[in-house]
Amino acid sequence: MNAIEIRGLSKSFRGLYAVDNLNMTVPVGAIYGFIGENGSGKSTTEKLICGHLVPDKGKIKLFGKSDKDAGVRVRVGALIENTGCFPNSSVWDNLMMQAINLGLTDRAGEIDRVLHIVRMEDNAKLKFKKCSLGMKQRIGIAMALLGDPALLILDEPINGLDTDGMRIMREILVDITKQYGCTVLISSHILGELEKIATHYGIIRQGRMIQELSAKDLEGRAKVFTSLKTQNMTGTFELLRQKFSDVRTEDGYIRVYDVDDTEGIVEYLLKNGLPVSEIQKNKIGLEEYYIELMSRKEA
Repeated sequence: MNAIEIRGLSKSFRGLYAVDNLNMTVPVGAIYGFIGENGSGKSTTEKLICGHLVPDKGKIKLFGKSDKDAGVRVRVGALIENTGCFPNSSVWDNLMMQAINLGLTDRAGEIDRVLHIVRMEDNAKLKFKKCSLGMKQRIGIAMALLGDPALLILDEPINGLDTDGMRIMREILVDITKQYGCTVLISSHILGELEKIATHYGIIRQGRMIQELSAKDLEGRAKVFTSLKTQNMTGTFELLRQKFSDVRTEDGYIRVYDVDDTEGIVEYLLKNGLPVSEIQKNKIGLEEYYIELMSRKEA
C-alpha cells in the first residue's frame, strides 16, 4: 500500500495552472523528498493533499482511501508555511491549545510524547517568541505530530537553519519514520541535506512531475567521475579531451565523467609530462543530478 497516490491532479489560479495533471506515489514508511524550484507547485500540491485547497480535477488517495474519507483525514499531520503559535504563550500552552482543538483525551501525555520526539522536553515552559528558528520549526513538527498521524507533510522545515539545527532535524525525521512508523513528505531547497535522509524523490517542474525515483535508483543513475588537478590545468584539459568523451572544468577541478580508472588517467598524463597533484573518484549527488535533469528538460 502507498501512503499517497495522486493521479491527474490539477489546480489553477486565475487561469494559470500551479499544479498541472500531476501524478505522485509515496510509499508507506518513506521519507519522500519533494523537489522543485520556487513556483513549481510544491506547496500547492501539499495544500491539496492536506485538504486546504480544492483541486480542479484529479484524484488523491491516502492509504488506499479517498482523501475525503474522514477516517483517513485524521491520520495526516502537516506543517505548511508557519506554526501558527501564539508568541506570548509557552511551548506547552501552544501544544495544549492544539491538543484541545484536536479533541485529544490524554492531552498531557500526548504533549510529553511529541516534545520527546522533537527534543524539546527541557523547553516546555519557554515562551514561543523566545525560541530560536530551529526550535520553532521543531515545535511546529510537534504540533503536527499530536494525535499520532501516519503521514506527516512538511513544507521547507530545514530552510534557514544552522548546521546543528539541520542535524537535529535530520535525526528527528529519521526517528519519526523508523521508530514511530510515520511516512514523511518533505519539500526542501537544501538538496545536500535532503539526500542524507530521503528514501524517495519526486521532482516537479511547472506543476508537472518530471521524475520519481528511489534513493537506490538515484545511486544507480548517478554518473561516476574523476576529479583532478595539475600544475598545467589548460594543457591537461585539452589532452584529456583527446582521449575521453566527457571532460569538464568545474569547481576548480578537471572532471572526467564515466571514468573511474584513476591509475590509468595518472599514467596517461605522466607519459605526456603532466604529473597529477590531486585526484579522487566521485559520484554525482542529488543536487548535481537535479541540475542536470532540469537542463535536459530545458534543451
